[in-house]
Amino acid sequence: MDFIKNKKFYFGIISGILWTSFVLIIFLLILSDDPIEFTLQYSYKNNKLGGLIALSSLINLPIFFIAIKRNKISFASGLVAFLILLVLIIAFLKLSI
Repeated sequence: MDFIKNKKFYFGIISGILWTSFVLIIFLLILSDDPIEFTLQYSYKNNKLGGLIALSSLINLPIFFIAIKRNKISFASGLVAFLILLVLIIAFLKLSI
């Protein structure tokens, strides 16, 4: 558990947040002509937001494997920690009625 004390762990979390947010915004801009706020509200009301977040988080997979290949274990574990949090958020979105 010493990797949590490493600042690269937090860089992995921040990287996961930024890449997932970036791809989510790109998806929303491509899929809709409406403003991003309206599209987020519409997809939340129709229970599609969890799926969009899950698709946008797939960008973290190649980043994770590159970090493992370069032996950046703390960075990769930060990505995994963010993805576990993201799974909980998606489960909450999917289960909320």
